[in-house]
Amino acid sequence: MTPQVSQVPSFSVISGAQVHQALAGAEDEVVATVEAAYRLHGEAQTVNPDSYFLRFPDRPSSRIIALPASVRGDVDVHGIKWISSFPENVAAGLPRASAVLVLNDAGTGYPFACLESSIISAARTAASAALAADRISRARGTRPTRVGFFGTGLIARYLHTYLAATGFAFDAIGVHDLSAAHAEGFTGYLRRTAGDRTEITVHDKPEDLIRASDLVVFATVAGEPHVTDPGWFTHHPLVLHVSLRDLSPEIILSAWNTVDDIDHCLKANTSPHLAEQRTGNRDFIAGTLYDVLTGAITPPADRPAVFSPFGLGVLDLAVAKYVYDRVRDADQLHTVPGFFHELKRYG
Repeated sequence: MTPQVSQVPSFSVISGAQVHQALAGAEDEVVATVEAAYRLHGEAQTVNPDSYFLRFPDRPSSRIIALPASVRGDVDVHGIKWISSFPENVAAGLPRASAVLVLNDAGTGYPFACLESSIISAARTAASAALAADRISRARGTRPTRVGFFGTGLIARYLHTYLAATGFAFDAIGVHDLSAAHAEGFTGYLRRTAGDRTEITVHDKPEDLIRASDLVVFATVAGEPHVTDPGWFTHHPLVLHVSLRDLSPEIILSAWNTVDDIDHCLKANTSPHLAEQRTGNRDFIAGTLYDVLTGAITPPADRPAVFSPFGLGVLDLAVAKYVYDRVRDADQLHTVPGFFHELKRYG
């Protein structure tokens, strides 16, 4: 169908400050937006191709990833997130990740906005994990009260915020990080936000953190499994395996596993992908978060429950469109005059 164009397309730039203002305090709405996007994805109303990884021979720990996607329904946009991960930035005082996201009009294909997206990416990651923790724990019939954070960066902070906004109230919070300074910084944040009644403990040993927690959050930059003993999980915690490569195949195979998208998650040597290579099948995957949301699968209470989200571009688009709508409705869009110039076919 030929689009009906009645005016010159516009293009806006939305800054990180505007993104933060749109999302701060709106955690409930962001979680609802992410849930709606998962449901659209489960109903085949999205297009979510493989992510493309740009890697560098001289900097093997760094990468830039392109996540193209399309979402129908009320979101009704196409777009792409372009997100870099340079772990060496942290030592220089910069965040590891930086990102932009472009939204394209569903009818004409014209890009209409570019948004700072590291905040959007962190928010959609945290909202996805918090949604999974809420629905899986409800289905198991036990609400975690002791959380352990393995890794203490920006994502861990957002995860704590979104877990609290989703109704989790923790009596105890555990912290573990390879950097004592990072663990101390995150502990300071927790003391400012969690309240005096919450017990906060920094664990020197990973085993101690895991055994002390009924909800374990992995938010590291690990490139390969470093937690290998299934015996640490005999108390059957709920595990948010956000960083995807922390757990050995033995732990994955001993747990009840769910993911956000099976084909996307079982690649790039994630822990579930390593388990598939070990077994030659995917039988250890119970299903997706969509299956949990719809009641198609029910997590047991007598095994560790592991949620491993690869991170879908459709979630970024849904949250970015939510931000765009809020900024537009507040009449705060910064539109670039003359961004599209050659609009007449023959001059």
